[in-house]
Amino acid sequence: MVIYKILRPAEWDEFQVNGEFEGSAHDRRDGFIHLSDRSQVVETAQRVFSDEPELVIAAIDTDAVAEWLRWEEAPRRGGSFPHVYAALPLSAVVEVYRVAGPAEIDAVLSRTAPREN
Repeated sequence: MVIYKILRPAEWDEFQVNGEFEGSAHDRRDGFIHLSDRSQVVETAQRVFSDEPELVIAAIDTDAVAEWLRWEEAPRRGGSFPHVYAALPLSAVVEVYRVAGPAEIDAVLSRTAPREN
């Protein structure tokens, strides 16, 4: 299964340089890395990254992070979201999508990625 990490371009650059991603300020504050499944990624991007003109969507192989992955209820959003309690290794990234803001995510993923729920 694939889950998604929404990144700003500078965060993606840092991820590539370091070989891992320790999380955004928001992730570090909460103590885990926030991710989304395919059905959640667009709404999450619109809610959290609505003002961002460019985003990077990293597709993460759940098998590669299974040891640190937990599906947990989001109290304010409802539903179960994937959270990783460790740095994301670059080796877990199976695909990268550059998008012109949140409005483009669904179209890009619909063309290139299988829909998983």
